[in-house]
Amino acid sequence: MSFLANGEKASSPAVVHVTELSHPQNHLDGASVVSDDAALATLGYKQEFKRAFNPIEVFGIGFSIIGLFPSIASVLVFAIPNGGPVALVWGWAICSFFLMFVALALAELGSSAPTSGGLYYWTWTFAPPKWRKVLSWVVGYSNSIGLIAGLASIDWGCAVQLMAAASIGTNEAFIPTTGQTYAVYVALLACHGMVASLATSVVARLQGVYVVLNILLCLAIIIALPVATPAEFKNSASFAFGGFANFNGWPNGFAFILSFLAPLWTIGGFDASVHISEEASNARTAVPWAIISAVGIAGVLGWAINVVIVFCMGTDLESIMENPIGQPMATILFNSFGRNGTLAVWSVVVFVQFLMGSSILTAASRQTFAFARDHGLPFSHIIYRVNRHTQTPVNAVWASAFVALLLGLLAFAGPSANSAIFSLAIAGQYTAFSVPVASRFLGGRKWNPGPFTLGKFGMPVAIIAVAWMVFSVIILAFPTAPGPDADGMNYMIVVFVGTLFLCLVYYHLPVYGGSHWYNGPQITLEEAVQAGLRVGPRQVEQVDRASRSSGSGSVEKQGASS
Repeated sequence: MSFLANGEKASSPAVVHVTELSHPQNHLDGASVVSDDAALATLGYKQEFKRAFNPIEVFGIGFSIIGLFPSIASVLVFAIPNGGPVALVWGWAICSFFLMFVALALAELGSSAPTSGGLYYWTWTFAPPKWRKVLSWVVGYSNSIGLIAGLASIDWGCAVQLMAAASIGTNEAFIPTTGQTYAVYVALLACHGMVASLATSVVARLQGVYVVLNILLCLAIIIALPVATPAEFKNSASFAFGGFANFNGWPNGFAFILSFLAPLWTIGGFDASVHISEEASNARTAVPWAIISAVGIAGVLGWAINVVIVFCMGTDLESIMENPIGQPMATILFNSFGRNGTLAVWSVVVFVQFLMGSSILTAASRQTFAFARDHGLPFSHIIYRVNRHTQTPVNAVWASAFVALLLGLLAFAGPSANSAIFSLAIAGQYTAFSVPVASRFLGGRKWNPGPFTLGKFGMPVAIIAVAWMVFSVIILAFPTAPGPDADGMNYMIVVFVGTLFLCLVYYHLPVYGGSHWYNGPQITLEEAVQAGLRVGPRQVEQVDRASRSSGSGSVEKQGASS
């Protein structure tokens, strides 16, 4: 049953184009929540979550996912063989510079239309009408798989770190198998599922703890590592800023480019602030500044950590890679702090890495929830449920954790397949980032900026951001070494392209495919009226055949483009 603009019941569903309501920005908590709810209503959604995240906590979820030192520790294995010190110092600096353009482009979109669906919603809003259904569909799946792969890579890194601690504690007598590491990985996913299912207010308060622990750990490493490192492991400035290592056989220049996987993966997942925007107060301001602050602080602080590492790692890089401990960063710490000191520091590293996992599962579950809300996923009617006790999307949390559990099985295919999990997280995110950023300028739709806007610099920033992301996805498709055999293949391209292929097959299936029933971001007309949306007589349109066959009223939300 649906209602026309004049309040009369309509016998058939109708679609409304929702116009944006003006709403004052108020920094007082109560008024801010009312304003945020009104802003969400203009996007066509009713408020379903409790707005418990303050601006610091919105920043915290993105910054805690980045994780800095634990993340650097997880991906050091990709940087040392592909450039060594040069990769750690200058590769990080280059990537940080270009990632700020990506952050600025996303921040501007996030300020204009903050919603949990974020990227696929923006794609629907700004892409050309002919292509917006399929593009929104692809972006929704790319963003979901990118975040879930991020969860998988974080938790796998945490499992490896735990096993490294066990190896250190037994004088390297314990050498973990892949099966044992996977068992720890599954246990971590279960723990994170429980944390991410907690009430929004609890998850929000945890972000402050995460930020403090992350920063304290970074400062501790920056100060303590140079002090504790024996003279035999201290390096000269010429080696730290100019030393180069190439273990895999690519030309030096290309090997250096391949090292970008480390900083690209570390400074990732910063769209998390967008995905919890429906739980944030003053979201139109808090979300963009959270994105920019997380990337900016991570870039500067991470560079400082890398500089300290290259000064304190010694020159025998092969021994770092081949040490029985099985984790390069743990080996560096062991050389500097000894067994007991390393175990003390490493326990904090593992704990902070654990916190990263809970944060990214929170973000992934909100994206999964939003996409299910708009009927984009299989079993959407099950996934799109808010637990009445915690007011969080518990089903979406466990659905995301289950997919991550399946992705972790790639580890049994060997180290190269395992690295595909890390690459897949970046490729999925960048595909999802690029499409809405490009669509804003290529789609020909009206743009209404939020409180944060780049003005005339919006297009140049978007061009650089998209070009960088396309370049990054291309280099991530290359194998670790030239002329690989089956064990040395880069399976990221297989998994990523396979995922997109299945996504498009599902979309084009006869009768049951998404092309027959997916109509982008939508809610029922009754909910729009209840949410207080202004629906004028000229805004009521006849629904298309797909909407008629679905048998439910819908609101076609154009948001800022109306």
